[in-house]
Amino acid sequence: MKVLTVHNHYQQPGGEDVVFEAERRLLSRHGHDVVVFEENNDSIQANSMSRSIRLAARTIWSQVSYDKLADVIRRSHPDVAHFHNTIPLISPSAYYACHRMGVPVVQTLHNYRLVCPAGNFFRGHAVCEECVEHTLLRSVRYGCYRQSRPATATVAAMLTLHRSRGTWDRMVDRYVALTEFARRKFRAAGLPAFKLAVKPNFVEAEPGIGFHSRSYALFVGRLTEEKGIATLLKAWDKVSDIALRLAGDGPMLQQLEQQIQKYARANVTYLGQVPRDEIVPLMKAARFLVFPSQWYEGFPMTIAEAYACGTPVIASRLGAMQEIVHDERTGLHFTPGDADDLARKVEWAWAHPDEMREMGQNARAEYEAKYTPERNYKMLMNVYEQATQEARKSRIESVFHHTPNFSLEPQGRRKEDWLDNGN
Repeated sequence: MKVLTVHNHYQQPGGEDVVFEAERRLLSRHGHDVVVFEENNDSIQANSMSRSIRLAARTIWSQVSYDKLADVIRRSHPDVAHFHNTIPLISPSAYYACHRMGVPVVQTLHNYRLVCPAGNFFRGHAVCEECVEHTLLRSVRYGCYRQSRPATATVAAMLTLHRSRGTWDRMVDRYVALTEFARRKFRAAGLPAFKLAVKPNFVEAEPGIGFHSRSYALFVGRLTEEKGIATLLKAWDKVSDIALRLAGDGPMLQQLEQQIQKYARANVTYLGQVPRDEIVPLMKAARFLVFPSQWYEGFPMTIAEAYACGTPVIASRLGAMQEIVHDERTGLHFTPGDADDLARKVEWAWAHPDEMREMGQNARAEYEAKYTPERNYKMLMNVYEQATQEARKSRIESVFHHTPNFSLEPQGRRKEDWLDNGN
């Protein structure tokens, strides 16, 4: 099978970029021909009004991406196109290029941006679903995307326009939700239920189970408000003689360092931004991972990696975390944002090493059942087959039920498009 993978890289690399590369390598290892179409936000130079306007227009509909992708399809003849991120440079126009040339489209929903311009259902220190309950104008009022009303207005306009044109319904053959929780959220927001498949992310390299002293608690992640750093530090004010190591970087770094210094937290060690290949040894030596996030999360790779190391997780009872971490089986739940409850769970976990060791064994079994490359490959192939069948069905139906073209899409289909795509 020839797979066209499509991704708009972020300026600050994150989990989506990691998953994009991991799935590309997974497909290549199984003998598939992988064609990559990518853009990078490092190329954005929106430092003038005219450039900002052009970027906004491109976010809504990029004729450049449409033409470039159509050319790639004519030359490579992919069997399926798998999208990860399209914002802002690729845009939904790329779906139309695939659809016009008969290539099935799969879109992984790494975050909630199709229904929330910020992508995380988080605002004002708490979960927020006002854009689902009301309209996307709420996000513009609050400036949810990049803390900018103009930038948020651009994303909201893109979502509104393509929602009204039926892009999400007609141009995508299969969506990949990372958890059952996410699938329910997208279904409630209006995406076609029958097009929503659930496939989690996976741990690419087998780390092996940790057999070390398990002498500390561990946090790994970005130092941001939604990740629950404030709750974590408040909880550790109430915890005595339990070592905590923190690995990561982000906007709250200065606040974190000031608090560690101010309160002379001898039991808290900040490790800085740790390279990915050094995270695994840290996890294997930790008694448990603490995951205090206060937003729904997409699919936290950190939890899957901890499971692969046989390390249980203490996580917020919220969203994807509540689904992935099984309370008292692969870890413990605590009330989101409740430092007292987190402190109680941490102290219990530290006082019950045998129970936590058993939870770690269960976590490893969970990894082997759900999050290995081989298991994920089978699920991915099933999604591609579903997308192919859906695209074939849609083409047959379109013969009898004409669907109007999107007004910005180039009209008509050139003869060479059909011939070059093998039709």
